[in-house]
Amino acid sequence: MTYAPGNPLVLKYGMGLLSLPPNRPPSYELLNPPFPKPLIHPREHINALLNAPTACIPFNDFFCKDDKVVIVISDSTRCTLTERYLPMIIARLNQNGIPDSSITILSALGIHKKQTVDEQLKLIGNDLTGRIRFLDHDAFDGTMMTLLGTTTRGTPIEINRLIAEADKVLLTGSIRFHYFAGFSGGRKSILPGVASSKACVANHLLVLNPQDQGGRHPQARTGVLEGNPVHEDMKEASDYVENIFLINTIVSPQRELLKAVAGDIHAAFNQRCHFLKKHFSLTVRKKADLVVASCGGDPWDINMIQAHKTMDTAAHILKAGGVMILVAACSQGIGNPRFLDWFTTATPSEFENNLRMHYEINGQTAYATFLKAQKHHIVLISDLTPETVRKMSLIPAFTLEEAFATAYSIVGPHPKTYIIPEGSSILPYSI
Repeated sequence: MTYAPGNPLVLKYGMGLLSLPPNRPPSYELLNPPFPKPLIHPREHINALLNAPTACIPFNDFFCKDDKVVIVISDSTRCTLTERYLPMIIARLNQNGIPDSSITILSALGIHKKQTVDEQLKLIGNDLTGRIRFLDHDAFDGTMMTLLGTTTRGTPIEINRLIAEADKVLLTGSIRFHYFAGFSGGRKSILPGVASSKACVANHLLVLNPQDQGGRHPQARTGVLEGNPVHEDMKEASDYVENIFLINTIVSPQRELLKAVAGDIHAAFNQRCHFLKKHFSLTVRKKADLVVASCGGDPWDINMIQAHKTMDTAAHILKAGGVMILVAACSQGIGNPRFLDWFTTATPSEFENNLRMHYEINGQTAYATFLKAQKHHIVLISDLTPETVRKMSLIPAFTLEEAFATAYSIVGPHPKTYIIPEGSSILPYSI
């Protein structure tokens, strides 16, 4: 759909909004697919799924009296709606004869930073705070890890020992597009969610081809599971954990529940991946000179590492040499203090060699950012300092008006333009 300059449009930026200025492109196409309508009765929907889960016995039969249960939840960089449905899950566990004292909530941080008390509170809500034991997973604490085995690709399956010691494990999370695992959710709550840093590094290194080939693996990309070595390694690692029951959600850009799934970790996950791809993908016939993409606000633009996912989305439909304007507040900075340290090389091959020799997960995101900045001109509107933005090989801008002026100086005053209001939620293709 093409829009004329007079149409009002705002883009989410952190917890606020940015309005398109008068110097917006003369015309543009708005890439905003018709998302499914939110559920009118989400509690009833989830309860029905628990009673008749996918490829699994019902919830009340799965969880038995006196079971020791670990509930794995996503951290504050994700929007999964656990604060809305977790109380009803706990209530059902209690009704099954499992007291609060036998339940632990474990936040699957992977290698993300520790959370504040306020961030933890938002994840589980007031009713459960103080009632249920709540812990952040620490990937760097070797004393908390148990080795279950090794995947066929050589990843050590070192996971939080609370998972290994539990009678039952309830995995929660949301299914969204992921730029190298294909999709978030499902098996990702185990690896990298509650795995050791060593396991996370080994798994994420599979993004790269073998060294004699070089470059990124072609199947380690957004929306792809089949043949994706990162996904397949995660899946294999999760199979070492017994007695898993999965609850995953699909959340709208407005933080409303669109769909959930429950049951077997793989069958249920795959079912909703198909749903997401069907309803959240769209195609364009021609790549653009200019793409303007908002992550969709907080928490999807909470830091640069999270905002990169939208950068990846926008790059799919941008010409080489074109301009991307990325709208991402990055209110919590770059996401990891070591992220910037990677931007010290001059060429992609030097960057790749450095990454292979000293692999870090944040280095992978830095490498992906660097490759896009080499192919496109990327203007970033954020709360980051101009110095920080330039160090990432990006172009800083304080306003959309300034960003458009920069874009016109590169691609001319009449660029073919796409605007993506919810960049973290959709997957565009060019045909």
